[in-house]
Amino acid sequence: MMCRDTFMPRGASPLRLLAALLLSMSLCLLGCGGDAVGSPDEGSSGVEAVHLEDAVPEFSGEPYVEVSGNVPFFTDADLSSPAETYTPLDSLGRCGTAMAIVSLDTMPTEERGSIGMVRPSGWHTVRYDDLVDGKYLYNRCHLIGYQLTAENANERNLITGTRYMNVEGMLPFENEVADYVERTGNRVLCRVTPIFVDEELVARGVQMEARSIEDDGAGVSFNVFCYNVQPGVEIDYETGESRRAQSGAGPDESPATQPPADQVSYVLNVGTGKFHLPGCPSVSKMAERNRRDVTSTCEEMVADGYSPCANCIG
Repeated sequence: MMCRDTFMPRGASPLRLLAALLLSMSLCLLGCGGDAVGSPDEGSSGVEAVHLEDAVPEFSGEPYVEVSGNVPFFTDADLSSPAETYTPLDSLGRCGTAMAIVSLDTMPTEERGSIGMVRPSGWHTVRYDDLVDGKYLYNRCHLIGYQLTAENANERNLITGTRYMNVEGMLPFENEVADYVERTGNRVLCRVTPIFVDEELVARGVQMEARSIEDDGAGVSFNVFCYNVQPGVEIDYETGESRRAQSGAGPDESPATQPPADQVSYVLNVGTGKFHLPGCPSVSKMAERNRRDVTSTCEEMVADGYSPCANCIG
């Protein structure tokens, strides 16, 4: 057990992640289709739980940083991988690498269901109304986005991620892949690797890689690390607990756990990331390809990284 203050404020010691990412990629070359790679113990399959080395910079206000010149680490062998691969949870309940060949065939064609029953490692339902857009600190973050593979409540594809990482870090890259596939009909090879330190339950971030197949990366190609941080909030990555990023935290600074709410029918716009009540005027203006009919709770939708419409939900 650690005997120090484990909350990690902004400006703490550098995350020094490049060696960890290179290690994770070298281990993936050995096979990330469910075999144990980079595990902290014999019971952990595929989780990159490593000691951080030089030198991904510490978070400095940007949600992501490019890795290896923004060039993904894919090999020719990856092109012959199964259409989707999700690493089994390790002995601490943590996700490992997820990989998919995204195509029109893998994208969702039916109503998205609830994922509130999944509790990823380190999960806490907490809110900071004045610090977090959407109020809730954590989302159930899909490693491979739902709009890409229609994987809904797959516990091997959901991690505890901040609203900031989900919306500002990961979502723009997921949208880039989805828009390309829908526009061209081509396929994109995607891999997302959560990076854990030792036995911490919350990942320090995720490495996202993608490369379009038919045009050899001309349409989509990136390799980035998205920071699992939330400006204004300090996170204990060992447990998932959090507090406001200031000294002398008092009783009024701790977020409150919220009780579950009743499920409601919503209309989700996957293009804007907003969800609406069915009678909202914005629904009739929504492009059909961006519409998803969802039965969920407002809490779950926000925790998944979506924003309530200000006009119909508030």
